[in-house]
Amino acid sequence: MPELFTAQKPLLTLRQIINMSVGFLGIQFGFGLQNANVSRIFQSLGADIDSIPILWIAAPITGLIMQPVIGYISDKTWSPRWGRRRPFFLIGAVLASLALIFFPNVYALWMAAIMLWLLDASINISMEPFRAFVGDMLPDEQRTQGYAMQSFFIGIGAVVSSVLPYLLTKCGVANEAAQGIVPDSVKIAFYIGAVVFLASVAYTVFTTKEYSPAELKSFGTIEEQQVDYSIIATPVKSFYNKGIVWLIFGAVFTLLLYYYNATHFELPLEKELYVLTLGIASFGLVQLIAGYLLTNNKKTGLVEVVNDLYQMPDTMKQLAVVQFFTWFALFSMWIYATTALAQNIAHTTDTTSKGYNEIGNWVGVLFGFYNGFSALFAFLLPVIAKKTNRPTTHLICLVAGGVGLISFYFFKDKNLLILSMAGVGLAWSSILSMPYSMLTTSLPSNKMGVYMGIFNFFIVIPQILAATLLGFFTKHIFHGNAIYTIVLGGCMMILAALLTLRIKIK
Repeated sequence: MPELFTAQKPLLTLRQIINMSVGFLGIQFGFGLQNANVSRIFQSLGADIDSIPILWIAAPITGLIMQPVIGYISDKTWSPRWGRRRPFFLIGAVLASLALIFFPNVYALWMAAIMLWLLDASINISMEPFRAFVGDMLPDEQRTQGYAMQSFFIGIGAVVSSVLPYLLTKCGVANEAAQGIVPDSVKIAFYIGAVVFLASVAYTVFTTKEYSPAELKSFGTIEEQQVDYSIIATPVKSFYNKGIVWLIFGAVFTLLLYYYNATHFELPLEKELYVLTLGIASFGLVQLIAGYLLTNNKKTGLVEVVNDLYQMPDTMKQLAVVQFFTWFALFSMWIYATTALAQNIAHTTDTTSKGYNEIGNWVGVLFGFYNGFSALFAFLLPVIAKKTNRPTTHLICLVAGGVGLISFYFFKDKNLLILSMAGVGLAWSSILSMPYSMLTTSLPSNKMGVYMGIFNFFIVIPQILAATLLGFFTKHIFHGNAIYTIVLGGCMMILAALLTLRIKIK
């Protein structure tokens, strides 16, 4: 048997790490504008408070589909000129910039829902390969630093994007508009975001070179080199058995939901729950299709992605549970921050009132603060991780975030909420870096993209659940008091923190 040798992946300079991370400034600029303003746009176009989650559902569903697809394709892409991941950075940036220009000019609710879908799809095309990019380019000892640098640029981009409407208002741009019209302060902020998104991603594309597939293979461990990751390790029987269970489970709950609503039409359950039950059934159908293709010796991308889902490393499974509760908490804040604070501090639900719109701007400022704190704390994370370890670092940060969200209920002075955002910012900095730093230690180099896409399932699925269940909780259990929804999110984040104790790094 020939002796196998492995090359050491070289350490990159600080400048190289900065160059490969600048693109995330633009990506988060787009996400920051989306997170801080989309609920406001929906309500300006006439959406009711309890219908906002279902309008947001397009974003996570888009990520659920797009990220594993883009990850799978980018794993198998190589251009001597453009590289492996960079073509997707640039394509996504162009599409997202166009979406940012058109989004604030919609005049109907259905148009806004479609534009949110297009914007989120475009951002996902750029974002998904960026996560794999760090795993491709950096040795393990620099990955925490690399993801922390991404967190820094994410924080900077989010700070500026979140406070843009507020700053534009201070400069004299109109912040109020008639029902059905998006204020000029939001429109101009989106136009600026389009320029920043494209420029920052282009900077990374043209200042960074990637390793070839042969080089990446040479950097793998000897054990990894001896494994053929193209083999479908999952038995065909598992595809069929699991697919049938998921399909029946989803179909039964869909029928039960339909029956309940038909017999309790005076107090039906939210229609958003159909998204959840039909999604379960669809997942079962996807597994059955993959099993049929494999039975007929058709090893397509769908078969590979489903097989990779079954064959997830143990570290990834442990992180998935933590991600689930973490992102459920974050989504509760993103959806309900404006509504909850308008009720809890300004004591209003009138979207055309001065008090509501002032709170809307202040939420943008608060989002700017938590992203600013995130950028600052990004430099602290490698220090904490070196003195403790990566799971412990993540635990500390998530507890701080959960406490920050719960404090929304107790702080009646809007300025005190800046303290809340310090805790959320610490959590956000860790959320953007530590799970990926832990995950990449367990992933093969030629599966980095697709596994990053699959890992996104555990970001997207809780968002879908949040979008389908939070409206029900807010309306029926919390009687329209959205502040309790934020508190629920804080509790979920603390639960996520406790679950980090289960993580074992390979």
